[in-house]
Amino acid sequence: MKNKKKGEGAVARVFTPEAKLKKKIRTHFTRLGFAKRPDGTLIRPDNGKDSVRLLHRVQRDERVRDAQPLLKEFLPEALPYFANGSEIDPAKIDLMLVRVEAGTFESNLFRTASLTWSVPVSNGYGRRLRYLVWDRGHDRLAGIFALGDPVFNLSVRDNLIGWTAAERSRRLVNILDAYVLGAVPPYNMLLGGKAVACLVRSREVYDDFAKVYGSTTGIISGEEKRARLLAVTTSSSMGRSSLYNRLKLDGVSYFDPIGYTLGWGHFHITDDLFTQMREYLRILKHPYADRHRFGQGPNWRLRTIRAALGQLGITESVMRHGIQREVFFCPLAKNAKKILATGKGRPDLSTLKTVEEISELARARWLEPRAARQDDYKAWRREDIARLIRGEPVGEDRRKTA
Repeated sequence: MKNKKKGEGAVARVFTPEAKLKKKIRTHFTRLGFAKRPDGTLIRPDNGKDSVRLLHRVQRDERVRDAQPLLKEFLPEALPYFANGSEIDPAKIDLMLVRVEAGTFESNLFRTASLTWSVPVSNGYGRRLRYLVWDRGHDRLAGIFALGDPVFNLSVRDNLIGWTAAERSRRLVNILDAYVLGAVPPYNMLLGGKAVACLVRSREVYDDFAKVYGSTTGIISGEEKRARLLAVTTSSSMGRSSLYNRLKLDGVSYFDPIGYTLGWGHFHITDDLFTQMREYLRILKHPYADRHRFGQGPNWRLRTIRAALGQLGITESVMRHGIQREVFFCPLAKNAKKILATGKGRPDLSTLKTVEEISELARARWLEPRAARQDDYKAWRREDIARLIRGEPVGEDRRKTA
């Protein structure tokens, strides 16, 4: 047997799956601008919103890259359904909801619209209700939103309701989370995002949930559950939110701020890096590598990342990214918190309005007054949707960089 040369073993270890993945993780965090404390906790570059956008940028670019086959084929067909600002008469805006089913034209339009956001849009987990918000007054897309299973542990929500861990396990089925929500240009320039948010709390959404998920079997528990959509939660991707500020119509509050997240999670782990973590766990024959995400609840991705970090000997402190998101609670029933806490009572839907009623109120409250104060929306061109998707400057931003 030949003697190993000095340092040969150390060189070989550099190319092990563990070493290569650890290097990729460190390089990824450095690329995002994070520094690291001695205890492994990440230090954000700064606390501004531009910093948050930068942290999201890598994953957003990844989503846009993956969507290129769709965009190449579908974007020319989709553009006519986005509005030019010059064609919009705010007094004629009339919003309606269009349910989105997988593999349809509406699904492609939903995905295309979601790529205009400056932060990456999640695919959601478990139960899902997706909607196009359509302006039938102009036959144009005004916005989108999607509801999916909420995270199991959310301290500000759980403290608000005041339930025990066992009660949460039984009754969380009555809550969804709005993981996508917003208006597209030029409707966002007219405060259309507020109108879209209010449509979440509509009779049509409540009825859709009852029809699709009202009688269902719990994925984790395997128990038959009679679910009712009592409340929806959401959180701001940019820290404190102005979209949900003073979100009230006809004396009824639609989303109430209930606190902030702890600045801990996995948003800064890209899909590509997550896939490599799963491949590494697969080599180790770890059960999380191929465990079906829905069978383990919406925290499956988080658990998988934690398992990979543990195997690599990387402290979980790298999950503390420091971005605290403001959390909001939207009760569809007036007595939602009481029913969620006790499991007793009949939902009081007396303040739940239809989409048509909400559209009329929102137009009078936000859209028309905003148009009267600022008419910059008129300069918006639908052709700039492609620029938004590519992350290029548009409109005023483009002039600032010229």
